[in-house]
Amino acid sequence: MRAMDVMTSEVVTVDEKASVSAVAKLLAERGISGVPVVDQDNRVIGMVSEGDLLYRAETGTERRRSWWLEMMASTNQLAGDYIKSHGAKVKDVMTRDVILVTETTAVADIAVLLETNRIKRVPVIRDGMLVGIVSRANLVRVLAMTINEPANSTEADDRTIRDKLLAELKAQRWAEVSPANITVRDRVVHLWSSYLSEQEKRALVVAAENIPGVRRVEDQAGPAYLLS
Repeated sequence: MRAMDVMTSEVVTVDEKASVSAVAKLLAERGISGVPVVDQDNRVIGMVSEGDLLYRAETGTERRRSWWLEMMASTNQLAGDYIKSHGAKVKDVMTRDVILVTETTAVADIAVLLETNRIKRVPVIRDGMLVGIVSRANLVRVLAMTINEPANSTEADDRTIRDKLLAELKAQRWAEVSPANITVRDRVVHLWSSYLSEQEKRALVVAAENIPGVRRVEDQAGPAYLLS
């Protein structure tokens, strides 16, 4: 399974000239912990996350060191801390060294990247431009089924099924389902939909059942539906 199979394609992004307060509001309203910063060509130039907004003058949480660590800190470190806590624009607080992956990066490799670098998400690029994002939430739902498993001939079928299902749901006003909550493995559709009503869940299952090639639909908050 590759990044393209599990990534969220509709990515919330910000411009480096956006205000810190606007980004904080965006994260709070969307219930996300970080967003890519892109230029006018949709190329990733940074990431801004909750961690970048942790030490702020507005909330009285500026980074404080003991007096002896303060004395040992370089002027460059102190200046960087000041920019992080007082800068008004995204470009002042964003992390510039961003780890990126491509659509064909293996899920197992992404898991290692997230763990070893202690990050929560990686942007996915194609020809240098942002096309998606893979977060820990995406991987938690599929990692147990995929890590260390060899690629198999059903991957293309799985991708086609997921793309068709997402297209169908996008056209339905009732289907407010995040792409991250739908995965396909060996032509089995896995739905992570505990926050939906029973009627919405059933409609979601019906939509999945109608996609050619689907063997089974599994609502992770309910029963499995085996297609005859």
